Amino acid sequence: MVKARYTTMRAGSRAAAVHLRYLQRDGVTRDGAPGQLYSATSDRADGSAFLDRAEGDPRQFRLIVAPEDGPQLSDLRSFTRDLMHQVEQDLATQLDWVAVDHFNTGHPHTHIVIRGVDELGENLVIAGAYLAHGIRERASELATIELGPETTVEQQQKLSREIDQERLTRIDRALLREAGETVDGIVDTRATRNGRHADSDRHLRIGRLQVLQRLGLAQETDTGCWSLKPRMEQTLRHLGEQGDIIKTVHRAMASQKVQRGAEQIVIHGKDEAIAAPIIGRLLGRGIGADELGDRLHLVIDGIDGRAHYIELPTGVMSIETIPIGAILEVGAAGREPRAADQNIAHLAEANDGIYRVANHLAAAHADRGIVDPDAYVEAHVRRLEALRRAGLVERVDADHWRIPTGFEQSATLHDAGRSPAGSLRVLSTLDLEAQIASDGATWLDRQLIGRDRMPIAMAGFGVEIEAALEQRRRHHIAHDDARWDGKGRVFYRRDLLATLEGRELARLGEEIATMRDQPFRLATRGETIRGTYRETVQLASGRYALIENAKEFLLVPWRPVIERSLGRDVVGLVTEGGISWQLGRDCGLGL
Repeated sequence: MVKARYTTMRAGSRAAAVHLRYLQRDGVTRDGAPGQLYSATSDRADGSAFLDRAEGDPRQFRLIVAPEDGPQLSDLRSFTRDLMHQVEQDLATQLDWVAVDHFNTGHPHTHIVIRGVDELGENLVIAGAYLAHGIRERASELATIELGPETTVEQQQKLSREIDQERLTRIDRALLREAGETVDGIVDTRATRNGRHADSDRHLRIGRLQVLQRLGLAQETDTGCWSLKPRMEQTLRHLGEQGDIIKTVHRAMASQKVQRGAEQIVIHGKDEAIAAPIIGRLLGRGIGADELGDRLHLVIDGIDGRAHYIELPTGVMSIETIPIGAILEVGAAGREPRAADQNIAHLAEANDGIYRVANHLAAAHADRGIVDPDAYVEAHVRRLEALRRAGLVERVDADHWRIPTGFEQSATLHDAGRSPAGSLRVLSTLDLEAQIASDGATWLDRQLIGRDRMPIAMAGFGVEIEAALEQRRRHHIAHDDARWDGKGRVFYRRDLLATLEGRELARLGEEIATMRDQPFRLATRGETIRGTYRETVQLASGRYALIENAKEFLLVPWRPVIERSLGRDVVGLVTEGGISWQLGRDCGLGL
């Protein structure tokens, strides 16, 4: 079996790098080690160098070669090199390619990635028919040379194993060809057809047709005469893909010692809109079901008691950096309005739909909690500029902005529309066990005090969450952050989350200060900070950016928009529960 496709390469996209990294992920060799790239001349190919050479290529070709008798081949790597040498001869050009062998399924197979240019640097063109059939025929010839021709008995045994499979098989292709050769599209299995099929073939076809009938894909219209349902091929391909996905989910669950029944597995289609956010712990991740495209999959053990399989574009987030066991939320884009949008809407509502910069500036100066009112209001103006370019608000003059009815909802939908349909948010990088004893503000704490509390099913992962919540509750009582009232109720410290977050920041800040030999200071609300963005620090309370200046360093909430400024000078305004970065007109605003 050979699966092949080409993918268009886009400037600045990291999809090709992500795909190559996943091909080399842990657990794909016979001993469970990471996969090793190789090429025509090297047993240890450099993936980074290959990607550097491919920079600017218009496309990339990707193959999966799965010899049916792969375990019997003496050396899959040598087989792949012989195949690619034959492909080069057929195309009359040398190819720049890397490959990796996988042994993590029942059938050993090889992933091959080919640059989209020939030896002269011109665009590489491969005919569709050669991609669809020619490479497979060359691979079959090489396997036959090494293993010898298949006997009739071996062929019959292999076909017999295909009878019950819920996927497109060679028998199905033969049936479809036969139906296409007749006027009425009928497959005739009667023995009176002048020996058109041998008895063994006839029994195979009848057995397969009976299975297709159980699947609702064939119907016996008369004795020995069968009609095939429209879209039978597409349905069987879909069933095969679904079967592969279910195996992937079971492997992910087995690796984390999680057991869920078949009725508790939910497979979300590629283009399926996620109606309600899916929250749970990450059990596994990898490339998409077809293993050729630029989509990645997640297996999430949901708080609804079910295991979810979801595919997302590579651009959603660096999924490969999220640790197994982390708590995730998928489908969270645009659920809540931004704080800045709420402020703008409130001020405009009090002024007949007009937001006035002067009014906001006066209110900010009157608020003693805002250290830098000018920067605070300027952050709101930059937000309005971004929404003006999207056509959501109107700029009357430098001081006046016309804000339409339903502005908050429109701005929220705009933000959601800029994100992939299956947006991803990491609620906690810590698993439940690590959260129980953490000194920071954890996801469990947000569940305990009722903020962002989601309904948790008393099944599957939900049972483990309830047990962890009880242990976390006792942890707070033991550390004087909560108390029993004697009537079975628990009262938590006022501003528990802020207290825990400040406590963790202070502890970690002092540890980093010792290592860096530089003072640490906590930022205050309304303060404008300036410095160089040095690195990202992951805490139980969330992800923070380390900002360094000549006198000290600070830890402030991280936002995706700042990542492109690593190692550069940044300016930001600390706001209620977040920070607004001033990174230039093209970078936008994070609140």
